[in-house]
Amino acid sequence: MSIFRRASVLALASALVLPLTACGGNRGRVAADAPVQSSQVNAYLWRATLDTLAFMPLASADPYGGVVITDWYANPEKPDERFKATVYILDTRLRADGLNVSVFKQTRDSAGAWIDAPLAGQTDTDIENAILTRARQLRLSDVG
Repeated sequence: MSIFRRASVLALASALVLPLTACGGNRGRVAADAPVQSSQVNAYLWRATLDTLAFMPLASADPYGGVVITDWYANPEKPDERFKATVYILDTRLRADGLNVSVFKQTRDSAGAWIDAPLAGQTDTDIENAILTRARQLRLSDVG
């Protein structure tokens, strides 16, 4: 079969099948606390995570697995230290235990190399709380 014929058959099949995907209809309303249909994580936690970490460059964001990984971020006022965050959204419900945040810190030594540095003990929890607060705000704005 020629390439042109294969492409024509594929185009015809797509034209016939795609209109049928809308035939399912809406079988019921989705609860306000429910996750996005196409993912396995809570939509409010997902959006709140992206909003909260918006100042950091994203390295990876997987809405199906619920993982957000930022790239290194250095505050312009302190260029000798940088931070990186990883957030795991573990549940489809908007719950405090449905979120796990890990923050990493590096400082530049006298030779200019980045080395791992201890992080203030409350930093992970502070970011978790900021994400949860934003998620609650998003949920309330949808409900109200």
